[in-house]
Amino acid sequence: MSKGYFVFVIFCVTSILLFAVYLRSERNRIFYKFSICKSEQSRLKQQLGKKQLQLEGIINPAAISGSLEEQSDE
Repeated sequence: MSKGYFVFVIFCVTSILLFAVYLRSERNRIFYKFSICKSEQSRLKQQLGKKQLQLEGIINPAAISGSLEEQSDE
C-alpha cells in the first residue's frame, strides 16, 4: 500500500510542477503580447500627434492667409 501511495505522491508533485511550468510560460507569452500591444499603441499615438500637428498647421489662419498672399502675388 505504501508503494502505491508513494507513486501517487510522485505523480501529483510531478503534475503540479509541470502545471507551474505551463503557467509560467503562458504568463511570459501574455506579457510579450501585452508589450507588443503597448508599443503599437505608443507608435499610433505618435502618428496621431503628427497628423494632428499637420492638420493644425493647415487650418491655422496665419498659414491660410500666408498661402492666399502667395497665390495673389503670382
